[in-house]
Amino acid sequence: MAVLEEFGADALRHTVIAFRDTMKRHASGINRLNVYPVPDGDTGTNMSRTLDAVVAELDGASPELETTCEAISHGSLMGARGNSGVILSQILRGLSSTLKTAKTSGAPRVAEALKAASAAAYEAVLKPIEGTILTVVRETADAAQRAANDGATLAAMLRVARAAGQKALDNTPELLPVLKDAGVVDAGGAGFMLLLDSALHVVDGEPLPEPIYDDGPSAEQLEKVALRHATDGSVDVSELRYEVMFLLDLDDTKLKKFKNAWGEIGDSIVVVGGDGIYNCHIHTNDIGAAVEAPLLVGGIPSKIRITDLFEEVATVGESVHAQREASLGVPASTRGNSASDRHGATQSALPPVTCAVVAVASGDGLAELFGQMGVHGVVTGGQTMNPSTQELLDAVEHMNATQVVILPNNKNIIAVANKIDELTKKDVRVVPTCSMPEALAALVAYDPEASAEHNGSQMSRAASSVATGEVTQAIRDTNSDVGSVKAGDFIGLVRGDGVVAVAATLDVVCHDLLAKLITPQRELLTIITGSDATSQATDALVAHVGQVHPHISCEVHFGGQPLYPYLFGVE
Repeated sequence: MAVLEEFGADALRHTVIAFRDTMKRHASGINRLNVYPVPDGDTGTNMSRTLDAVVAELDGASPELETTCEAISHGSLMGARGNSGVILSQILRGLSSTLKTAKTSGAPRVAEALKAASAAAYEAVLKPIEGTILTVVRETADAAQRAANDGATLAAMLRVARAAGQKALDNTPELLPVLKDAGVVDAGGAGFMLLLDSALHVVDGEPLPEPIYDDGPSAEQLEKVALRHATDGSVDVSELRYEVMFLLDLDDTKLKKFKNAWGEIGDSIVVVGGDGIYNCHIHTNDIGAAVEAPLLVGGIPSKIRITDLFEEVATVGESVHAQREASLGVPASTRGNSASDRHGATQSALPPVTCAVVAVASGDGLAELFGQMGVHGVVTGGQTMNPSTQELLDAVEHMNATQVVILPNNKNIIAVANKIDELTKKDVRVVPTCSMPEALAALVAYDPEASAEHNGSQMSRAASSVATGEVTQAIRDTNSDVGSVKAGDFIGLVRGDGVVAVAATLDVVCHDLLAKLITPQRELLTIITGSDATSQATDALVAHVGQVHPHISCEVHFGGQPLYPYLFGVE
């Protein structure tokens, strides 16, 4: 084939399609760049499914450069899944926005597009961390621009860019200690490199790389990771006392400086808007600094609202169990979790409320349970099945309410959920739940007639009070702080601590995990059974809890989630 000198619409389309196809073949290997031997690492899966949405959008677009770029931009935005998918979508949007207006598309313009992709990726992350995909994209773009400035051809420039990207990827463990401890490179960066491989395949006929699999990190590396997670000194969001909100008049060019200043003093930061007007939200312990930050960059805050989150939540604890019982009595007509409600409901078919809740659920039983607790919209998803931006947006738009709270129930869905407020006229708040038990606790504090702002703060506080654990089976041999792990062993995991229990049988690992989770001050254990849990095993588990932990009350709910026979939440 002839070597291309211009990266036109045809080359761009074929590159994206090759990228999608190559990512599908490599997804399993990229998923394995996970420091724990669980069966559901999903960076590769999320990037692959995001690209599926882009290619589907391309299939319906005309072949001109402008419409091709618009399809890539829109498809990646609406199809983004998980943190890696959101960042990938920004990379593709940065690329396409630059190429869209190109009169020529040789090496200089493509290098410029890579720089735009890097800038868009960094802008998507409030607190960028080096040693991730961000570093790999930046180093790639810088090398591309240098080569183009030196007069390199399109193919030569892409080779220089790819070499720089590979060097940056190989160096990610030196920049991010948790990667070095685990003996892996950044998974998102590894996925991005396939974009460059695909471009070179289209431009110069280079063969696409074959997938490479390995058994993951060693025992010593896993021990280092577990230790680092336990001692990283990060601040718990629940320790931030005040919620500060205001409208802000601010020159768009000063926005990044303002967000960076806020990033130093708090968390749960949401800044949405544009054209000089922004709606701003932060949780912080320093009210003065939160209000002063926009003033220092020439902004004018107005309608300032400050809430003491500790005072607001003080009344929740005494009535937790009573509220849960009341929630379980919600009539079936308000559940809104049937297949028709999830995918084709109109607003009028749902009961009107001040604030509705949309929740992500990984099993039919959880969908039913959420409906019983007042959730109006359930989106199917979870680990390895992260819903897209479009799916969450559709659910929000179907709600018969102008204010909506989203429960993502998985850390990889939070980034996508945070995009929804920008895409709708409704007031959308995200309660950053990382598990189904956290969602159940959050729903205890849900008031359908309160505002999304109020519900967001109350539900976040309630969710953060739950200790959660999960049981699954190891997919490879490895070691952990609690002993060696063989493929097929049952492992108990706690978020932040990793593997805390290992056993050859399900009952033993459950007993050991619960011994870690249940402390004298805890009162209620919620057990969510997965599709692989039997009634006999569950009955025996409840009997064990009654005997060994007599001060604990048990609630058992059928979740139906795959891969994880039991999810635990202890309050």
